[in-house]
Amino acid sequence: EDVIFTRTGQVGEVFTKKYGVLHNNSFKVIPKKNLLDNLFLFWFLKRRAVNKYVQKVAAGSVQLDLNHSAFKTISISYPPLPEQKSIAKLLSSFDEKIGLLREQNETLETLAQTIFKEWFVNFNYPDATGEMVSSELGEIPKGWRVGKLSEIAFFLNGLALQKYPPQPEKEALPVIKIRELKQGITPQTDRANTEMDKKYIIENGDILFSWSGSLEVVIWKHGKGALNQHLFKISSDTYPKWFYYYWTLYHLREFRSIAANKATTMGHIQRKHLDEAMVLIPNDELIKGGTKLFQPLLDKVILTNEQIQTLTKIRDTLLPKLMSGEVRVN
Repeated sequence: EDVIFTRTGQVGEVFTKKYGVLHNNSFKVIPKKNLLDNLFLFWFLKRRAVNKYVQKVAAGSVQLDLNHSAFKTISISYPPLPEQKSIAKLLSSFDEKIGLLREQNETLETLAQTIFKEWFVNFNYPDATGEMVSSELGEIPKGWRVGKLSEIAFFLNGLALQKYPPQPEKEALPVIKIRELKQGITPQTDRANTEMDKKYIIENGDILFSWSGSLEVVIWKHGKGALNQHLFKISSDTYPKWFYYYWTLYHLREFRSIAANKATTMGHIQRKHLDEAMVLIPNDELIKGGTKLFQPLLDKVILTNEQIQTLTKIRDTLLPKLMSGEVRVN
């Protein structure tokens, strides 16, 4: 449970592990015995105020670097050791619950993708007759047809949101870029005004696909935001969400391979690749049957994501209050 604090690149990241790790170019922060609890120190350094401070005192124009002298200027206040342990236990309990919910979602996602492949790739779906017909992709079940990924969903590309700067005393939306797909909304997230076409505003549960750089397909879970360029919002007026979501995920490895082979510095795919990505479209009856199975799984993932965000918000609200003594743990 050593506390590791990053000092270069993404300065100010702090983490602790319950197993051994090797670290390079980071600080291992060692609390003085009888003064500080390890986990209390971890949570103290996780505060946004600490991150903001180290961003200010770190040096470097291309890549930030925080030296030991600057790091040691961080001020710390702390209650007696028993209360430190109580605070750390309370905050860590939120993390444990969040971790369990994330594991649950990973299990649901793996289960749904496995069943999807069995149904729509291996043709092991309920009441399969075994009657097959020829197609450009080989033999497929009778009544099915070959289509394109771009046929079953609309891929809306985002805007150059620097053209929509935030305005004083008016609502501003977080700008959702590739970084936000991975990290969520952070203090470094840009903002944009709301004077854009409403179709570019995203909500929890929307399916987003980064088509350049780091190719990812995610279910958005961090609240209302604005869709930046290099991201697709995927939707359909014809097919259910689960159908185009899992087909896009199915082709993700292929898309990443295409992007990796680009000669440019930032790999990407083009719209033609969405046209070239083939999908199998079953009859309406099987689509309806699939909705009964896959949609509840997808809804559960979305609901669990909302629970994770709620717990994260409560934890992050409590953190500075507990550390300042505004809220005490008896």
